[in-house]
Amino acid sequence: RTVLYYTEQYPAAKTALVTWFTEFSSANFENFNELKQVYGSASLIANHRVIFNIKGNDYRLIIAINFRTQAGYVIWFGSHKEYDKINAAEIKHIEV
Repeated sequence: RTVLYYTEQYPAAKTALVTWFTEFSSANFENFNELKQVYGSASLIANHRVIFNIKGNDYRLIIAINFRTQAGYVIWFGSHKEYDKINAAEIKHIEV
């Protein structure tokens, strides 16, 4: 539901975001090193959060990942310019 919300808010990123979601949903990463092999530009930050570049570097996606349970939770999505204005480790998930 959150990914669909962001595709409506950022239509220019829709294809790239849906592609990322489809690929990520079918993957089984046991740790960040495995994830990094597939998503080379991904960055691990505080609070088990990973930042992904979407559509090149036009957009940023922040998700919280629990590798043990194979669960990911979308925290935030926005343009690179918007990303520069937030604290990625502390920003709260918005209810959609």
